[in-house]
Amino acid sequence: MSEMAPEGPPSPPPVRRRRTVRLRTMLVCLAVVPTVAMGTQVTVTAQRLLAQSAHLRADVEDGERIGVPLVRLMNELQAERATTAARWAGSPVGDGAVRDGRAGTDRAAAEFRKVAGSAGEPGTQGPGQDGGRVGAVAERLDLLDSYRKRADAHSGSAEQVVAYYTGVIDDIIRAYQDEFSHSDDAELAQESRPAVALFSAAEMVARENTALALAGPPRELAATGFSQFLDAVGTHRYLYDTWIVPYLPPAELASYDRLTGSAAWQAKFRIENAVVANHKDTPTGVKLPADVDGWPAAYATFAPQLAALNTERARSVFAHADAKASELETEVYWLIGASGGALLLVTAVVVLTTRSVLRRLSRLHTRTVAIAEETLPEVVARLQRGEPVDTGALPAVRGRQDEVGQITDAFARVVAVSVDGHRQLAAERHGFGLFASGIASRTGNLVSRQLSLTEDLQDTFGHDEALLAQLMRSDQLTVGMRRQIENLLILAGGEIPDPHTDPMRVADLLREAAAEVEDFRRIERQALDEASVQPHVISQISHLLAELLDNATRFSPPRSKVVVRAELVADGLSVEIEDRGPRVSAAGYEAMNERLHSAPPYSVLAENAHRLGLFVVGHLAEQLQARVTLRRSVYGGTAAVVILPGALLAPAAPERKPGAEPAPRARREPGPAAALTPVRTPVRRPAPEADARPAPEADARPAPEADARPAPEADTRPAPEADARPAPGVPPAPEADAAPAPAPVPATTRRPLPVRSGDAPAGARPALPERVPQTHLTRQLRGPRAPEPDTGRDTATPEEVADAWADYEEGTKKVEAELRAERP
Repeated sequence: MSEMAPEGPPSPPPVRRRRTVRLRTMLVCLAVVPTVAMGTQVTVTAQRLLAQSAHLRADVEDGERIGVPLVRLMNELQAERATTAARWAGSPVGDGAVRDGRAGTDRAAAEFRKVAGSAGEPGTQGPGQDGGRVGAVAERLDLLDSYRKRADAHSGSAEQVVAYYTGVIDDIIRAYQDEFSHSDDAELAQESRPAVALFSAAEMVARENTALALAGPPRELAATGFSQFLDAVGTHRYLYDTWIVPYLPPAELASYDRLTGSAAWQAKFRIENAVVANHKDTPTGVKLPADVDGWPAAYATFAPQLAALNTERARSVFAHADAKASELETEVYWLIGASGGALLLVTAVVVLTTRSVLRRLSRLHTRTVAIAEETLPEVVARLQRGEPVDTGALPAVRGRQDEVGQITDAFARVVAVSVDGHRQLAAERHGFGLFASGIASRTGNLVSRQLSLTEDLQDTFGHDEALLAQLMRSDQLTVGMRRQIENLLILAGGEIPDPHTDPMRVADLLREAAAEVEDFRRIERQALDEASVQPHVISQISHLLAELLDNATRFSPPRSKVVVRAELVADGLSVEIEDRGPRVSAAGYEAMNERLHSAPPYSVLAENAHRLGLFVVGHLAEQLQARVTLRRSVYGGTAAVVILPGALLAPAAPERKPGAEPAPRARREPGPAAALTPVRTPVRRPAPEADARPAPEADARPAPEADARPAPEADTRPAPEADARPAPGVPPAPEADAAPAPAPVPATTRRPLPVRSGDAPAGARPALPERVPQTHLTRQLRGPRAPEPDTGRDTATPEEVADAWADYEEGTKKVEAELRAERP
C-alpha cells in the first residue's frame, strides 16, 4: 500500500511510566507520616527517659546498698594501713590496737562480701556497675591475711605492704567513680564529680598519714616514701582547689570552709609546708623536721570531719539522683499525655481537611468529566456542522484565589482555548471544503471534456492500432486523474453521488474497480459468490476498491499478480485484495489501520499529502459503515480485507424466464449541480468472448437508456463479426467470473472495461473499452450535454465586444466580493 514502510530495526522498548499516587493517598501519607514520626519520637523519648530514670534509681539503690559498706571498708583499710606502717617503723603501737583495727577491717570486709555476692548475681547489677570493680576489691581482700602475716614477720619491705592496702583502696574509689558516672544526665554527672574527687582527696591525705607513720620515731623517710608524700600533698591540694570547691553546693561549701578553717586543718597545712621546706636529705633518705610530731593529733581531729564531708556529698548525689528519676518519670507521663492529645488533634484536622479537599476535587472531577465527555464533544460537533454554540454551558473563569478554584479557572481557560481552536478549525474546514469543491468542479469539467475528446478520437481513428493504443493509454491516465479529483472531494467532506439505478453484480463491480487502475492487466479477479450490491453505493465501493488495487499494483513487484476475491460471509460481503509487496512491520500495520479507522485533521493530511490513499479509503469506509483491515499476507506482502455490511447487498432478483423483456430501469434526473458540466453517455458494447461464438442471449439485449440523450447510432448496432472474435491480448476471464453466465453490464457502468492485447488471432482489431460518461462523476460535475450549436460568423462590432467584456469583468469582481464577504 502507499503507506507501507519496510520493516526496520526493532523499536526500543517503551519507557515504563512511573506509577502515579492518588491524591487521597498522598494526603493520608502527609498526615500519617508526620504522625507516625511524632509517635515514634515520643515513644523513643519516653523509653530513653524511663531508662534514664531506671538507671538513676539503680544508682541510688546501689549507692545505698554498696556505698556504705565500701566507705566503711575504705576507712578501716586506711586506718589499718597507717597502723601497720607505724608498727613496721617502730612506733609504740600495742597489739591490742592492731587486733582491734584488723577486727574492724574484717567486719567491714564481711559486710562488703555479703553485698558483693548479691551484686554479682544475675539481674542484680545496676546499669552503672558491671561487677568488675567490686569483684577486684573482693579478690584483693582475699590476700589480706597473707599481707598481714608478712607485716607481722617483717617479710619483704614496708612499701610492698603499704602498696597492697593502697591498691585495695584505689579499687574502692574506682567502684565509687563507676557508681557516680551519670553519663545520661549532664547535671548529675557534674554534681557527682566533687563526690569522687572528695574520696580521692581524702585518700591522698590518708597516704600522707601513712608516709609520716613510716618515718617513725627517727623521722626519716626513704626517698621513694618522701616522693610519695610530696605527690599526695600536691594532688589533694589540686583536687580541692580545682574539682571540689568550685562544684560544692552552698551548704557543703560552708562545711568545707569550717573544716579548712579549723585548727587541726591549719596544723596539717603548716606541717605539710614545713616538711616540704625544712626536710634534709641524708645518705639513707630524707630527714623530716620536728613539726611532724604534731601530725597524729591534727589528723585524728580533722579526719572524722573530712569523712563526714565525703558522706554528705555522696548522700546529696543519691538524693538528687532519686529526685531526678522521679522528675523524669513525671516528664514521661506529661509527654505521653500531651503527645496523645496532639496526635488526636492532628488526626481530626487531617481527616476534616482531607475530606474537604477530596470533596471539592470530586466535584471538580465530576464536572470536568461531564464537560470533556458530553459538553465539549457536543460543542465540537455543532461547530463542525456550522451551528451556533451556547457558551453558557461552558465553564467560566471566576478569579478564585484558592488552589482548587485556580485549577477550575485553568480548566475553564483550556476549554475556552479548545473551543476557539475548534471554531477556527471548523471555519477552515468549511472554507477548504468550498475551495476544494470549486477546484473539483472546474478540474472535473476539464477531465470530462478530455474524456469526450478521447472517445471521439477513438471512434474516428480506431482503425489505427498504434494510435488506438496511445489513445487507450491517455484514456486510462485521464480516468486516474478523475479518481484523484474525486479523492479531493472525499477528503473535503463530500460524497460521491452514484448515478446507478440497478444493482450490480460483484463480478462486474470488481471489473469496474480494476478498470480504474493503470496496471489493470496484473489484477486477477475472483468473484466466488453470485451477489449484487445496492445501486446507490456502487460508485463508493468501486472507488474504495480502486484505491486499494492501485496501491497494491504500485507497491508490489512489476510482474507479480494482485488477487482480488469476493465472497459472502456472515457479516456481509468480504473483499480481500492480496499483493506480494515489501514486508511491513507490525507497528506499520497498526499505524495504517489507525488511519483507516479515524478521520485525520488537515494538519495530518498536509504532512502526508503524498500518501492520501488510506485516508480516502478510511472516509469511504466510514460512509459505507464498512471495515477495512490491513495485515500481512501468507506471501509476505499485504492483504487488505474489506467487510461490506449486508445492508449494502441487493436482495436476490427473481429468476427471469427466457425471452422475457427486462423491466425498464428508472432514470434519475441530475441534480441542480449537474448543469456545471456537459453530459457524456456512451453505451456499452457487447464484451468480446473468448472464442468466435456469438454472445449469449442475455448479452444481446439492448442497453436501457442511461440519460436523456440517445446513444450514438454506431453504438446501438450489433457488433461486427470481427469484434465478436477474441480481442488480442485478452485471455479468458477467471473462472470465478465465468462460472455463472455473466449478466450484461448495466448501461450505467462507471468504469471502463480494460482490454488486453496479445491474445487475439492475428489481424484482429482489439475491442475498445466501453465507458458510460456521467456515471462516476461527482454531482457537481454531471449535467446534460447539449450539442454545441453552430454559431456561425460573429457579427458583433468591436465596441459591442468591449462592452460585453467590461460587463463580464464587473460581474466577476462582484461575485468575488460576495464570496469574500460570506467567508467566515
